[in-house]
Amino acid sequence: MELGKIQTLKVNKEVEFGVYLADPENADPKPEERVLLPGKQVPQGTKVGDMLEVFLYKDSSDRLIATTMRPAMTLGETALVKVAQVGRIGAFLNWGLEKDLLLPFKEQTRKVEEGDDVLVALYVDKSGRLAATMKVYHYLQTDSPYQKEDMVNGLVYEISKNFGAFVAVDDKYSALIATRELYGNKQIRVGDRVTARVISVKADGKLDLSVREKAYLQIGEDAEQILKLMEDMGGSLPFTDKADPELIREKTGMSKNEFKRAVGNLLKNGKIRILDEEIVRADQ
Repeated sequence: MELGKIQTLKVNKEVEFGVYLADPENADPKPEERVLLPGKQVPQGTKVGDMLEVFLYKDSSDRLIATTMRPAMTLGETALVKVAQVGRIGAFLNWGLEKDLLLPFKEQTRKVEEGDDVLVALYVDKSGRLAATMKVYHYLQTDSPYQKEDMVNGLVYEISKNFGAFVAVDDKYSALIATRELYGNKQIRVGDRVTARVISVKADGKLDLSVREKAYLQIGEDAEQILKLMEDMGGSLPFTDKADPELIREKTGMSKNEFKRAVGNLLKNGKIRILDEEIVRADQ
């Protein structure tokens, strides 16, 4: 019998307040080798010898107990659940069982409040109790069914200046939107839902994503963005495609190569003129 898992156990004994379950392979279980399924959880017509599929957790008295209810996740899995309340030791999550699940303050990657939806993983803490953690990176699966060029949906659960935005695709598969693929999407924050394109599947199964279109499709969108930026700045840009890459990224949200492609597109279509120190509209 394993804490935090769904398993099939055998009804060993009926009592007034429920039934005791045990490992089907154990013909004569000792009292400490049985677990109680409370009466209100026992399916009608259940009798000794029947097999029941249950989830095992600990009650408020720290005793192992069974339930026929299904939690949002089992041991080692991730799920998006709602914060029921915040207490003095952490937040309590509504995860589908009568007893809420503790998310300790030390396992929170950001401050959470009642009503928030949070992505968490289920683990056993040092005291042998089930608890939740928002540090889900090592719990996410790497066996997704997705392939290159597939469109996916996911939740941003962490953002790193060095690496980019870490995403849980379908709330369970490990993925990353690298910093270079975030240009033009500075508004992405932890907790955001994103739709992205798979640009590669790594050898270990993790997904590399992009929120940008393929280069030949993105050029048009970037060109329109440059025109709007020029309009906002009075009809010109005070720099050209020869400017420092950091300046270009700061002002446009694009890489230097992306900016040069978009500027080339605008020049080819006769919409701009490139001067020594600035880019102006063709009609100026």
